[in-house]
Amino acid sequence: MKVIFGLRNPERRYDGTRHNVGGEVVEAIANRWSLRFRRGPRRVAASLAQGTIDGVDVILALPRVSMNVSGPAVAAVLRYYGAGTEDLLVVHDDIDLPFGRLRLHRGRGTGGHNGVRSIVATVGSRDFYRLKVGVGRPPGRMDPAAFVLQRFDRDERHEIDLLIGDAADVVEQYLVDPESAVQAAGSRRPEDPR
Repeated sequence: MKVIFGLRNPERRYDGTRHNVGGEVVEAIANRWSLRFRRGPRRVAASLAQGTIDGVDVILALPRVSMNVSGPAVAAVLRYYGAGTEDLLVVHDDIDLPFGRLRLHRGRGTGGHNGVRSIVATVGSRDFYRLKVGVGRPPGRMDPAAFVLQRFDRDERHEIDLLIGDAADVVEQYLVDPESAVQAAGSRRPEDPR
C-alpha cells in the first residue's frame, strides 16, 4: 500500500493558491481514477480516498489542518493504515524550483517548507518520497509567505493545469517504478519557461 499526501491549507479561501498545488495534484489523481474523498476518522484529521491504481493499493490523503502543522495528520494516516515512511509520497509546492518544473526525490532536507518540516519532525524521518511542484520565486523583495498564498494569474493557471496533469502522471509512474518516475519528473519542462 502507498499513501499519497497532498499538502494544502483546507480553508476555501486558499483554493487556487500556489501553496495548495500539492492538494490539487492529489485531487486530480482521485478524479482520474474516480476515487471519492471521505472524511477520515477524527484522530486522522484528513480526507481520504482509497482505491487501486495500476494494480497498487493506494490511499490519497488531503489534510484537514493547516499546512504548517501537517505532520500529525500524516503520522496519523500512516498509523491508521499500518504504513511506514517508505510507503509515503508527499506532494507539495516549492518556491526554489522554477515555475512549471517537477522534482521527485527521497530522503533530503525540508528545503525550508514548513509543512514538510512538520512531517519530518513528527514522523522522525526524512526517508520518504517528495514530489515538488515548482511555483516560482516571489518577485523582488516580496515575502515568500505572502507569495505562496497568492492565486496564479491567468497565464500561469493554464501552465499549472498542464503541470498538475504531468504531476499526476509522475505519481502514477512512481507507484510502479519510482526510479523511472524520478527521471520523468526531472525531464518535465514548462510550456512557457520563466
